[in-house]
Amino acid sequence: DPEDVDISWEIDAYRFELPLMGSAMDGVVSPATAVEIGRLGGVGVLNLEGVWTRYEDPDPLLEEIAQLDTDKATARMQQIYMEPIKPELIGQRIREIKGAGVVSCASLTPQRTARYAKELLDAELDLFVVQGTVVSAEHVSQTSEPLNLKRFIREFDIPVIVGGCASYQAALHLMRTGAVGVLVGVGPGHACTTRGVLGIGVPQATAIADARAARAQHLDETGVYVHVIADGGMG
Repeated sequence: DPEDVDISWEIDAYRFELPLMGSAMDGVVSPATAVEIGRLGGVGVLNLEGVWTRYEDPDPLLEEIAQLDTDKATARMQQIYMEPIKPELIGQRIREIKGAGVVSCASLTPQRTARYAKELLDAELDLFVVQGTVVSAEHVSQTSEPLNLKRFIREFDIPVIVGGCASYQAALHLMRTGAVGVLVGVGPGHACTTRGVLGIGVPQATAIADARAARAQHLDETGVYVHVIADGGMG
């Protein structure tokens, strides 16, 4: 009976009636849509490296992009994203979402996480997403100091979701960092360019099954349940 089905879920201290996370993309989530998704029972993830933290009012720019031909839109978007991120707008956008009485959730890439961590804490963000095309717990770089996910999550006062990943081993490593959730999906989205740019893509249902198996292993080892969050389409 449909009346016996409960689709609500809990992550850390937060409960949601709708099992939906709005993807951290400028084309999906604005502060206003994050609020509306929250009111409907889900949670919207705001991209803190997008137009909402680069411009005080990006609506005219978004309307301009929507009217452009495809061959011109990419070049114009590259110009728009050359505007620097303004740290004060990070806190402002988070407070706009929190002010509406819904759970605030926002994302940064690993390379910018440490730089803007203070702004997240000062604005009292509820949930934080460390998101990249492919994220590992043991990132290696010879040109910069990489984010130590395990140390960062242990010392950070906000619950952290990390991703993406698409294999058993990668998911297990990310779960062992202390993340409360793992984003699963590399190259499966309808608008995703990863397959074309990198030549990498994993079937989404397979990736979810592998990550779920990793969760069972992690749960058996630690007694800690980590959410597997599908980040991509199946069609």
